[in-house]
Formats: sequence, structure tokens, C-alpha cells
Amino acid sequence: MNFERELAELNEYQRAAVLDENAACIVSAKVGSGKTTVLISKVLYLHDQKKVPYEDMVVLTFTNKAAGEIRERLAAKESSLSPEQLQGFGTFHSVALHLLRDVLPVEELGYEPGFTVIEPDEEVELALQIIEEEKLQIKYKNRLKKRLEQERTLYEQGKKETRYGDDLFVLMHRLGQEKLRQNKFTFRDLLRVSNFLLRRLVAEGEKEKFHPAWIIVDEVQDSDDIQIEFMEHLVVLGAKLFAVGDPNQVIYTWRGSRSNIFYQLKERFGARELTLPINYRSSGAILAAAKCFQQNPGELTGARTRGEKLRIRRHYNAFGEAQYLAAEIRGLMESGVACREIAVFYRLQSQSEILEKVFTGESIPFEVSVKKTIQDIPVLNWFLKVLRFSCNEKDAPAGVKALADKQYGEIRSAKRAREIIESVVTEKAERGRQKSGSESSQPADEHEGLTEKMCGFAEYFAEDCLENVIVDPAYVYDYFELDRYLKPTAARYSEDREYVWNLLERMITFALEQGLGFLEGFRLFLNSSALYGVQILQKEVNLQADSVKLMTLHASKGLEFSHVYIIGVNFGLIPLRTGDFETEDEERRLFFVGMTRAKDYLELSYYTNPDQVRVAPGESRYLQMIPRELVEGGVEEVRFEKTDLQKLRKEVEKSARVQPLAMLFGGGGAGKSAEESAGEPADKPVGETAEGSAEMKHGKMPRVRHAKYGVGTITSEDETMVTAEFENYGEKQFIKAFSELEYL
Repeated sequence: MNFERELAELNEYQRAAVLDENAACIVSAKVGSGKTTVLISKVLYLHDQKKVPYEDMVVLTFTNKAAGEIRERLAAKESSLSPEQLQGFGTFHSVALHLLRDVLPVEELGYEPGFTVIEPDEEVELALQIIEEEKLQIKYKNRLKKRLEQERTLYEQGKKETRYGDDLFVLMHRLGQEKLRQNKFTFRDLLRVSNFLLRRLVAEGEKEKFHPAWIIVDEVQDSDDIQIEFMEHLVVLGAKLFAVGDPNQVIYTWRGSRSNIFYQLKERFGARELTLPINYRSSGAILAAAKCFQQNPGELTGARTRGEKLRIRRHYNAFGEAQYLAAEIRGLMESGVACREIAVFYRLQSQSEILEKVFTGESIPFEVSVKKTIQDIPVLNWFLKVLRFSCNEKDAPAGVKALADKQYGEIRSAKRAREIIESVVTEKAERGRQKSGSESSQPADEHEGLTEKMCGFAEYFAEDCLENVIVDPAYVYDYFELDRYLKPTAARYSEDREYVWNLLERMITFALEQGLGFLEGFRLFLNSSALYGVQILQKEVNLQADSVKLMTLHASKGLEFSHVYIIGVNFGLIPLRTGDFETEDEERRLFFVGMTRAKDYLELSYYTNPDQVRVAPGESRYLQMIPRELVEGGVEEVRFEKTDLQKLRKEVEKSARVQPLAMLFGGGGAGKSAEESAGEPADKPVGETAEGSAEMKHGKMPRVRHAKYGVGTITSEDETMVTAEFENYGEKQFIKAFSELEYL
């Protein structure tokens, strides 16, 4: 690799960051300034010029996607790289997992090497079970997950009283004991236990056990206290720190990150601060508008020309907007713009539903960024539990759920399944005590039940057994006799079998790529799937696929598109209603992130009659903050033609036969079952009754009730629209297809 050429391609600010060798350096990388390029170049500089082995670097990211991108870009420049060399490259949690599995003595704390990583929802299930069994008094159990997150720090600091004076701290103590007994770690536990053991290494003067030369941190602005502590322990062990991030992109304070993170890091590590001020992504007009929402001071310079001005559109409601977007995108496609260069951003995931429906009807190719994992597929969710118990017999709850699964299990009662699991595990342990150390257990009989198969898995697939199993999923599939549980006569059999087969293939490939034995590879894969949610169906947005991308503002972080549409810029959506200044500041930073994803074209829109509850009609104050000279032609209103509304009405009424309209659009039809909706005449507008029509014909103004505006009087009505006057609200106009009016 020619590093001198690599260095020559960087600007002066980027070069200064790459060549800096201070013990701690924090780089304020402005949006679109080449942050990842600098990070990759830093790694290559240390390895190529300073001869630091990759094994002596710890590169920390906040998403698996970012870690994967770094590995891929390094591999493109260094073709001889192996997975072993990059074990310290990953998310905070995955690196902590690597340390606990391969470096730190977790067994001294009572854990066994084959521990399981569980997701937050599973920890809540375990907590609820403890509450029930021990009759603990816990307030607000419906918010238990959030309470465990919010008050855990107080518990770890030794506080004696909870915020609400209940048994939550007793629960946390018992939860910790139960996780240890079941040999389980939560995501937070991975970092907490790693920090404890790293701190002990320092205290006992055993730095030689683990002493990285460099820590390199991506998106450092997202760090919370436990992650900063993790970095600090690595620094104390002798590592130099290089971190990049953007204080204007702190959008996860609800997860523990802080808006003053750069000041905190500089003070804590005595770090030098450098900056990357040149934006290479957005046009001058887009960048000028985005600067209105930049909260942290510092230079932000655009490298591109001014380009097109922004556009602001006014829509009646979300359906009208979706129809408009479909037509706009169709025009872009016909002009040669690739669909993958077009994105629609929104604040809440629920806003994608109407876009999906309209885009499907208009044959617009699209993908929705929703993280769907193997846990979202019933057969894989079941099979994961089978494998988890098979690889960790202390994880009895997984075994019970696998055995008592309503669709794929073989025992109907969870209580009976628990008794069977406990009985077989106890019997196996007793047999193990009676056997001599040199005598191994026999593999499970050919037709034993699922419990025996799970309990015999580790012995049957011992490292010295069935060498070819590592390349053939059939060994595992046949061992469990999975056809007995997938049922060849079931309608879903072929699909379920393909899911399971693909999962096994991925697990085997993973083990091979990691250079691990069969069991160890399976265990690590299961823990990785808990951390990241392995994408079996590729439901996350595939940026290379030629389709329009639909995603929340949060999901847009780190991406870029030539054409960006940000919808629903109404108060109550963008920004959301907030209860404090800190959250309001984060909403503003989030809007800044969304705007700066756009390279060439940015359009913002709002509703005059929003469908969502607590969303104010009219443009958000954010739109009023943008200088009018940056906006093309002022605010343009997009109106429906009457023929479009008639088509809309028919489409909505057709959908109502399948499910309530409130579920489709958040509008009319609320409270009615699908059967009730289906029983209404197809040609009657929603919100209009026979009595109401008769009253209009005889000159009477009917009274109506609306969920938001209260009781009002109809003032005018035609085939598609109805207008009503409400006390304290004045006149409101409704499309009949979406009307929530109840005639009195």
C-alpha cells in the first residue's frame, strides 16, 4: 500500500489529525467532513508508518454497521488481513464480549466461559418472574424496563432508597444473582463486568495481560458514562486515545450521551482538540440552511457551489403528501435519477405506513428502514432458544420456552416444560458425578425428545467429533430431527425449513470466518445475534438496492442521498413536544442531522390538517428559522383534484373492508371492526350518515362531534369535502374519506 499517496489525498485538517501523536486527541469532525476517511487513514498510518500491529489497536464504534464498514475499507487496502487481527475492532459491546471471552478472567466472578448474552426484553421477563415468585412490591411495572435503565446507576452507586420507595433495588440485587446463576450477561453487564476486571488488572499491577497501544473511537459524541469509563481503563493500561465525532450530532441523550461530551472528554483525558471544518457533501444552499440549527460553535465551510435552493411544501394531510411524493419520485425516475439516491425522512416510524401503502399502489420501489431480526421470525425465534439452551444448560428459561412453544414445541404447559427441563438437567448432572472422569456420556438416542437432544448437544458435537459438521447444516438439522417440529404437512413448512437451513449455514460460515471450533463458533454467533440482531431477511435498508429509502431521522444518521424529503415538519412531530430545554435542543440537532444528509436537493413539508394526535396544524417554527432567500419561490401548496379525492375515497373504503381506517390512516373509521366497516355501502362517504344527508337536503345544519374539536355544526358539504364550525376552534375542513365526524 502506498501510504504517501493516501496522505496526499487528505486536506490540511485531515492530515493534521492523522499525523497527530498526542497521548489523547479529540477531533471535532463537522458533518460531511470525511470523518470515516480520517479514522481509516489513522489506523493505516499507525500500522504502516508507526508499525503498530492491528492486534494492539482497539477501534470502537456505536453500530455494527459502522464497524463492518471500517473492516471492509481496511480489507480493501490490506488484502491479507485476518479476523484474528481485527478482534478489537467493533462496537463497545462486541469488544467487551471479546475481552470477557478471551482475555479477562470471568470465571473468578462465578461465570463460565460459555455464557449467554441476552437482550433487554429478556431481562425484563426475568425480572417479572422474580417479582411474582418473591412477591416484591414494584411500582409502575408497565414501565419496568425504563425504570431499570434509569435507576440502575443509583443502585450501583450504593443508594439505599429508590425514587418511589419500593423494592426495585431488591429486585436489581436478585436479578444480578439470577443472571449469574443462569450464566447470562445483558449488554450493560458486558461493559460493567469488563470495567470491573480491567480496574482490577490495574490495581493488581497485571497490565501485561492486556495493554493495547491505541484506542480509536468513532462517533465519540454518543458515549455514555459506562463507555467513557471503559475508554479510561484502556488509557490507564497504557493506550493512547484518538477519537472523532461531531458535538452537533448528539441525538441520543435518552440513551445516556451528553451534549457537553467534548468538554468532558478534553477535561478527563487532557486531550488536544482538532477540527475538520470542511463539508464535502451538501450544496451551499443546503448547508447555509442547516447552519441555522447548528448549536455548537465552530467553523463549518462548504466545499461545493450554492446549488439549488430548498423547497417548502404545504400539504392538506399525510395522504395528500404521499400522493404528491409518489408523483415527484416518478418524475425523478423518468429523468434518470436512481431511486437509491432518493430518501424520505420522518420523525416517527408510524408515519411510514401511509407512504408504504401509496408507493405500493403507484409501483414506486421502496425500502423501509426497520430493524427486523431473526427474533422477528417465529421459527427462528424458537430455534434460537433451542440452540441457546443447547449451548448453555444454565439458560433454563430458553429451554422451557423452546419446549413449550405453542407452534413448534412439544409440551403445552410451561409449568410441565419447566419440570421436564429441571428433571433432565438434574439427572444428567447426577450421571456425570457417577461416571469416571475418563468416561464420556453417550449421545442421545435416535428418537429421544427435544429436551434430551438439547441437553446432549454439546457432548454430541464435541470438538473431536464429526469433523465435517462444520461445513454441512444437515448434521445439526438431522440431529434435532427438526422435521418433527416444523411439521412437513404445515403450510409454512417449506418457508420455515429454508429459514432454519439458512441460519445454520450462516452460523457455520461465521465459525469458519472467525477461525473457531464448531461449538465455540455457535456460542459466539448466538451472542452476536443478541447484540446486533442478525439480518436473515436483509430487512434493513440495502443502500445499494435501487429503491427509495424510507426512514426516521434517527436512522438517517451517517447516510447521504442526492434527493431528500423531510416530511411532517409540524410542531408535535418536528419538533416533538418536549418537557425541557435539553430535549428541545436534541430535537433541533436531530433536524440538523436530517437536513445534512442531502447532497443536491432538500424539500421540507408540513400539514394544514395533520392526522396525528397532538400535532399542530401549520408550519413548525423550524421552517420559520430558515432564511427566505434560501427557499425557492416561497411556500407552495399542493392541492388535490376532485378526481383524485374520489379515487382516494374508493381506495380507503376498499381498505376498510380489511381493517379499520384508524389503523390505516389514523383517521375515520376508528372504533369500528373490520366486519362493521365491511357492512357499510361502498358508495357512502365515511363520516356521512343517511340521516345527515337528509337533514342537509331539508335545509337543516346537522350537529357533529369530533374527537379533538368537540361538538360543532356542519356549514357546507359537497361530494368530497365537509366543513364544520366548532366553538373555540372556528371552521375546520375535512376530506370525507378521512373524516372522524360523528353525526348527532
